[in-house]
Amino acid sequence: MQLIITDSWLAKSRAIHLSGTKLVLAALLASMTLMLVAAGLYHWVFLKGAREGWPVVGTLLRLVTKEEFAQRDRFMRENLDVLARKLGEMQAKMTQLESLGERVSGLAGINPGEIKTQPGQGGPLVSGRPLSMQELQATLADLDRLTDQRADLMTVMESRLFDQKIRDMMVPTQQPVAAGNLGSLFGWRIDPITGHSALHTGLDFQAAYATPVLAAAGGVVVTQEFHPEYGNMIEIDHGNDLITRYAHSSKVLVRKGDLIKRGQKIAEVGSTGRSTGAHLHFEVLVHGIPQDPQKFLAAGLRLASPRLARLATPTQGERTGQR
Repeated sequence: MQLIITDSWLAKSRAIHLSGTKLVLAALLASMTLMLVAAGLYHWVFLKGAREGWPVVGTLLRLVTKEEFAQRDRFMRENLDVLARKLGEMQAKMTQLESLGERVSGLAGINPGEIKTQPGQGGPLVSGRPLSMQELQATLADLDRLTDQRADLMTVMESRLFDQKIRDMMVPTQQPVAAGNLGSLFGWRIDPITGHSALHTGLDFQAAYATPVLAAAGGVVVTQEFHPEYGNMIEIDHGNDLITRYAHSSKVLVRKGDLIKRGQKIAEVGSTGRSTGAHLHFEVLVHGIPQDPQKFLAAGLRLASPRLARLATPTQGERTGQR
């Protein structure tokens, strides 16, 4: 492109030659200049008019910003509604958790009335006014405190239930001979060897040779020896000065100091020591004093079978057998 500029006064002319590159640069420069001018006009007219309260400019600005504020408000309201629904779901789950905690607390030995910290709420829905941001934040804060309280409660119940489980595992309620028939019971009887009245300090379970002998509870083996009267004897300490004794075994499978689990096979039925036939003599001692083992085995007997449950309350005719 070529431009010719003529000056009538000086009678001169000047030619300007524009190549393609120069023409593009000139167009870009003109565009940038126009943008700067437009920005300056916007700043001077609209912003200055808004600050000084020009009638026409203020109206235009309100029309422009009103739509922006409306869109922003709709966006915030939609998000608040979503959060409110999620909050309602969380509160419903917390109510279910609270009900579950009250039921489990009874198993843990905790009074549910002492741990109920939130009053009951309810009633008909009168209006559906949406939550404000402040109300939503306050409700979330309350829910956070309630969650902390429930977490503390569950921790306490877990500890109580764990302690209870440990105590139950250390109480001799496991039947020591699964397939044995109950013979002589705890108490006074006619001794099968001397024929005189004597105190029988345990229970006799009649069973075949080599029948497994099971630990009635978890504990530690404190005695494993051959006793002149008890024969091959095992004593297991279950804590709290509670010991179980297993006598007349034909074979012993544990040693002193071994850690024993409930139901673990520790020996086999035999007739060693002062005995007239194959059986297991089982004793429970508290502070070294023999106790009636049926007081401890009753719960396990009821779960084992109706026949063994009947043996927990035997008749006088069943009180015969060997030591």
